[in-house]
Amino acid sequence: MTSYEEAVQTELTRWQLAMQKPPTRFGKLSTSVQRRMNKIIPKRVHQVITATIKQMTRAVLFGAEFLTRLPEPGLTLPQRESAVIARINFYRRAGAAEGGVTGAGGLWLGLADFPLLLGLKMKMLFEIAALYGHSVNDYRERVYILYIFQLAFSSQERRQVIYQYVVNWPEHSRQLPEDINQFDWLTFQQEYRDYIDLAKMAQLIPGIGAAVGIVANYQLVTQLGRTAMNAYRMRWLDENRPVITGH
Repeated sequence: MTSYEEAVQTELTRWQLAMQKPPTRFGKLSTSVQRRMNKIIPKRVHQVITATIKQMTRAVLFGAEFLTRLPEPGLTLPQRESAVIARINFYRRAGAAEGGVTGAGGLWLGLADFPLLLGLKMKMLFEIAALYGHSVNDYRERVYILYIFQLAFSSQERRQVIYQYVVNWPEHSRQLPEDINQFDWLTFQQEYRDYIDLAKMAQLIPGIGAAVGIVANYQLVTQLGRTAMNAYRMRWLDENRPVITGH
């Protein structure tokens, strides 16, 4: 293992431990706050958010709009990650700029940020998958992308479940249904909706929405990018682990 791979393994181990931690008191408090916020948020807002996430999830599973980059074969891990970090930086700057514009417009323009930011995140994940050498023409790789989304933007309880799918991906991917319509996208969209509400509802408040939009989008894209890197690092290190043979 190279010195770079050793450093990656150290960071990856910390991330893996975080994914498996039990829910914290703060996490439970956040869930309680979320439920209270959900009761005061207008029904129309919930409908817009839910419909947007549903459409985007189906677009990821069935559509071809994100299939813009071919897998990158033959690169070293440092080469891959240098390119990945550059793309994450691009998308978080784009997300911050877009959040500032829509956040300045109050409630309904702020709502427009949800599909725009979701689209940016999905494009970033598809690019990251290709940079790590994976073809998203296989629908199972698209499911992996949705799992990465859940790892980044779900409750800790749900995160623990999804982590087991990701860490045992070779076996789990073989168990996925042949029919893509059987994928549980409903749970995915509910978990993402609940998380994103708590992180970004302040963006809809007139007067402070622009500042909140810039910071929230920047941080959310950063969080998703780091989650994606660690999820693909697990696979890269596993697939490129030296084979030890007996004498």
